[in-house]
Amino acid sequence: MTAHSNVPRTPPRFSATFDPATLAEIRRAAATGIYDIRGGGTKRKVPHFDDLLFLGASMSRYPLEGYREKCGTEVVLGTRFAKKPITLKTPVTIAGMSFGALSAQAKEALGRGATTVGTSTTTGDGGMTPEERGQSQTLVYQYLPSRYGMNPVDLRKADAIEIVIGQGAKPGGGGMLLGQKISDRVAAMRNLPKGIDQRSACRHPDWTGPDDLEIKIEALRELTDWEKPIYVKVGASRPYYDIALAVKAGADVVVLDGMQGGTAATQDVFIENVGLPILGAIRPAVQALQDLGMHRKVQLIVSGGIRSGADVAKALALGADAVAIGTAALVALGDNDPQYEDEYQALGTTAGAYDDWHEGLDPAGITTQDPALSARLDPVKAGRRLANYLSVMTLEAQTIARACGKSHVHNLEPEDLVALTVEAAAMAGVPLAGTSWIPGRTGGY
Repeated sequence: MTAHSNVPRTPPRFSATFDPATLAEIRRAAATGIYDIRGGGTKRKVPHFDDLLFLGASMSRYPLEGYREKCGTEVVLGTRFAKKPITLKTPVTIAGMSFGALSAQAKEALGRGATTVGTSTTTGDGGMTPEERGQSQTLVYQYLPSRYGMNPVDLRKADAIEIVIGQGAKPGGGGMLLGQKISDRVAAMRNLPKGIDQRSACRHPDWTGPDDLEIKIEALRELTDWEKPIYVKVGASRPYYDIALAVKAGADVVVLDGMQGGTAATQDVFIENVGLPILGAIRPAVQALQDLGMHRKVQLIVSGGIRSGADVAKALALGADAVAIGTAALVALGDNDPQYEDEYQALGTTAGAYDDWHEGLDPAGITTQDPALSARLDPVKAGRRLANYLSVMTLEAQTIARACGKSHVHNLEPEDLVALTVEAAAMAGVPLAGTSWIPGRTGGY
C-alpha cells in the first residue's frame, strides 16, 4: 500500500467541454480520418417550444366550451396567385422526404395517413412514386437543386410545387444518399448508377439569386397553367431577408425549416452547428411578411422539431399558418420502435437513438431499400397510425385554442404566450413569465 492509499480522492469528473460523446468522436475521427455522417436532426438542446406557455382564459378572457363550441382548424394555402389553392382540414402537413431515403412502403403510408385526415404530403428529393401519388389526395412536388427524378409530367400531376432552397438541418449544404440505398428503382428514377454514392447539390444549377428565382417561379407557373401554388422552402439562417426575398420572387407560400428538422444523411458537424432553432426564426419571418403587408396573404409553414399539438398551437400563435412534420411522422409509422431493440443493439445503437438512416439497415423497414426489411412495414397499418397521430395533434391544438377563447386556431396570437427563459422570451418576442418584459424590446417590471 502507498502512503496515500487512505487519503480520500476526488471522484472522477468529466469535462463539460470534453464530455464522453466528444471524446468518442475525437477517437473515431482519429481512427478513420473521415467526418461522421448520420440522419435525423440536431441532438443538442436548444431553446424550443417547451420554453413557452399559454395563458388560458379565466376572468379577463372568455374560454370556449369543450367540444360544443366550434374551433376551426382548416387552412388554405396558395391564395396569392394560384388558380387552385389547396385547402387542408388541419394545419399539420407532411414534410418532404424522398423515395430513396425512405422505402416505397413508407412513402405510401405517409400518403395514406395524410389523406385520411385531409392534409398534404410532399415528395422529397428523387421524384414522385405511383404509391405516393396514388394514396395522397393532396401532394406537393419538391423541385430541388439536384433535379433528381425531376419529371415535368409528374410535376403537373402534383397539387402544389415546392422549390427547395435549403433545409433546416443543413442550410447551405446538400444531402447524401449512399450507394447501398441506390437500388435499381432508385437509380432509374434519379438517372444514377446503381450502388454509387450520390451527393445532392447545395444550390440550384440555373440561378444565382432571388432575381433568377423569380424567373424560375414564372416558368413553373406557366408549366402548370398558373393553377398550382408555388412554395419556396428555406433553412432557418437569415429568416427575415430570406422570407422577404422569397415573397419578392413571387412565392405563394414560404416554408421555414429550423435546425431541429431531420435529414436523411449529412455531416454531423453540419446538423449540430449550422442554422437556427425554429423558435428563433418564426418571428423574424413573420416580421418580414408584416413589413411587406403580406402576412396571411403569403402563407408561412414552419417545421423543425414539431412533436405535439402544443407545438402546433405555439407555432401558429407566433404567426405561422401551418406546420410540417417529418421525424415525428416517421416515429408514428414505426421508426425507432422498441419492438426491434435486439436488432438496433446488433447495429450498435438502441431504439430511440438510431440515426444511421444512410446505411439502409433500418429494422423498421422505413429508411431502407432492402426488400426484406421494407416488407416489414405494412403501409395500411402504418398509415392508420400516422392518421391517429395527426388527429391527436389537431385535437390538442384545438383544445388549447378553445382554452384561450379562440374560435379558430389561427386566432391564437403572441399575446397568448409567455416564456419561461430569457432566451425564449427574446427569440419568440413574448414576455418573460410573470413580467411584461420582452428582452431587448420593452422595459416591463
